[in-house]
Amino acid sequence: MPELRQNYFTKEWVIIATERAKRPEDLALHRPPKVVPDSVETCPFCAGNENKTPPEVMRVPADGSGPWQVRVVANKFAALSPAAQPIRTIHRSRRSMGGFGVHDVIIDTPVHSHAIATMPDAHVANLLRVYKSRYDALSLDPRIAHVTIFKNHGGDAGASLEHPHSQLIATPVISHQVRERFTQALNHYDEYGECMFCQTLQEEIEDKERVVLLTDHFAALEQYASPSPFSTPIYPRRHMASFGDISAVEIADLARVLRTVLAKLYHGLGNPDFNFTIRSAPAEYVGVKHFHWYISIIPRLTRVAGFELGSGMFINTVLPEAAAEFLRNVKVEMAAGAS
Repeated sequence: MPELRQNYFTKEWVIIATERAKRPEDLALHRPPKVVPDSVETCPFCAGNENKTPPEVMRVPADGSGPWQVRVVANKFAALSPAAQPIRTIHRSRRSMGGFGVHDVIIDTPVHSHAIATMPDAHVANLLRVYKSRYDALSLDPRIAHVTIFKNHGGDAGASLEHPHSQLIATPVISHQVRERFTQALNHYDEYGECMFCQTLQEEIEDKERVVLLTDHFAALEQYASPSPFSTPIYPRRHMASFGDISAVEIADLARVLRTVLAKLYHGLGNPDFNFTIRSAPAEYVGVKHFHWYISIIPRLTRVAGFELGSGMFINTVLPEAAAEFLRNVKVEMAAGAS
């Protein structure tokens, strides 16, 4: 029989459609492997084409000694502009603001064919350090209310360019969705006196059934009420409200965990399109006890249709426990290659 499960964080109900449940392997994309070249002459993100991008914000290595590994440039088609003024206008029910903000493109690698799933862990660590550097710098700007770091991999996930890249958008406001997430966490803390993320994480680690990967510093797992197949958050085991609080040791560990989880999806499901987002407290919430940052990885294996749009509920055709077992059994130790 179908089962309804409630997401502990959002309080939304999810339908686990056991009547039409699929085995995890049934969602693997059985498509011919695409041959991706290491370099494309017309790609603005490939090494040697640096003059085809907007001005560079930063790079690794920073001193310019040897080839770059990661570059940050302004987005040519930015959603927001640092030149705009964040001036609010209110007229009755109509509210608006100048389109101030920062929109970075983070070029993950100079090599056109290198997905994070196939990178060395050391390179992924460099990428995470760039994320943190930009997050920290922009969080100091009093005009910035929230910084979102995300990656779109594949056309169904919204990627417009094939070359591996991530993005960062810093906004002068905090969205209602994000505010609701913090409010829910604060209400839980007020009622129970503990972080809801820490509580759930401890329960999942003890239960083991939905854990995909566990290290000294991070846990990757399938949610009890996962809204879509293989939606896989990665949580720091140490309580931290802000991504900016991550330590050097934790960055190295997160690089291995993130690469491993993405490699399991890459090899186990045939390189699916996916989004990942770093969900972190904004600067004004740094150090709070009720929120806990994490990375949300969502493979685009199913589509949102009329029921989801109309009801706000999601249908998941893969049992989260089965998804976790499937990913645990995907062996990818050699996926990253030599550093």
